[in-house]
Amino acid sequence: MATLREIEDTTRLLADNRELLKLRVENLHTAIEELKREHMKGIKEAAADTANTKTVLEGMINDSRHLFQKPKSIIISGIRVGLKKGAGAVIFDDEDLVIARIKKIFNPEDHDTYIKITEKVRKKALEELDTKILKRLGVTIEGNGEVVLIKAVDSDVDKIVNAMLKEASGGQDEMEEAA
Repeated sequence: MATLREIEDTTRLLADNRELLKLRVENLHTAIEELKREHMKGIKEAAADTANTKTVLEGMINDSRHLFQKPKSIIISGIRVGLKKGAGAVIFDDEDLVIARIKKIFNPEDHDTYIKITEKVRKKALEELDTKILKRLGVTIEGNGEVVLIKAVDSDVDKIVNAMLKEASGGQDEMEEAA
């Protein structure tokens, strides 16, 4: 069992470690922003050139469809060009009107084929229920007792720091979400 003094010392060490991590993350972000400023003009120009060239190429292929009867496409310089069957898209203006028409035209047993009906439990509402009712529903509330609290009261950089700490202890995706 630790003494309060040992907890204070370890908490200070944690705060110092977090400050160092925060400083390094801030330095990383500063360097990234400098690199962005340095390279963004060239990237935007290259993106615009690429988009323009693609538009020209699309027009050329569209005007020369006879070249792509068989085979429908070819690979040139690592880029597949030619024709392909379009995916198509279902388009309507008023979803409620389409649902009403489906219900009118099709038998009720066919409605779920064309209409998605979603039922979900509202967890927030369940949290307000009495424990007897929750038990009858087969629901338990986890983690509502006392738990260990270690939370810094800092800035937005803390989100990245916390994500890095989670990554260091096994969580991979949180880092990408925070950045």
